Amino acid sequence: MDAIVLLREDHKTVEKLFKQFEKAGEDAYDEKRKLVDQMIEELTAHAYIEEEVFYPAARAAAPETVDHVLESVEEHHVVVWMLSELKDMDPRDERFDAKVTVLMENVRHHVEEEENEWFPEVRKAMGRNQLQELCEEMVKAKGRAPSEPLAVSSARQ
Repeated sequence: MDAIVLLREDHKTVEKLFKQFEKAGEDAYDEKRKLVDQMIEELTAHAYIEEEVFYPAARAAAPETVDHVLESVEEHHVVVWMLSELKDMDPRDERFDAKVTVLMENVRHHVEEEENEWFPEVRKAMGRNQLQELCEEMVKAKGRAPSEPLAVSSARQ
């Protein structure tokens, strides 16, 4: 596995959670709470490894991706703040579903840009061996990722 494959796998995991949320019944409060808690865990760890490991390496290897990296960090900023709000929000709150919907829209947009616009540039610039080494570093970083969304560096930027 390489770094981009790892990130794409994370994207698939989160998309599955989104689809389950979308299929949950209007009054499936417990199910929605569990799904959102999983989203928070997955997205917080994902943002952390991207910001701490992948983005700096991508920026160094493919300097032309700097604008993509900066935009991605700003997108993370929005997402982690939404995650922090959802963390303590009651799923019966009339704004809960709307907030999750906006979260999903933001994340889907972010994923589409990463996968279609700049992951190919990074793959070309880094090559297979470097991406495999980077993957190992990202897996280790995931083990130390914070559980609190606002602990991700983009939350403070």
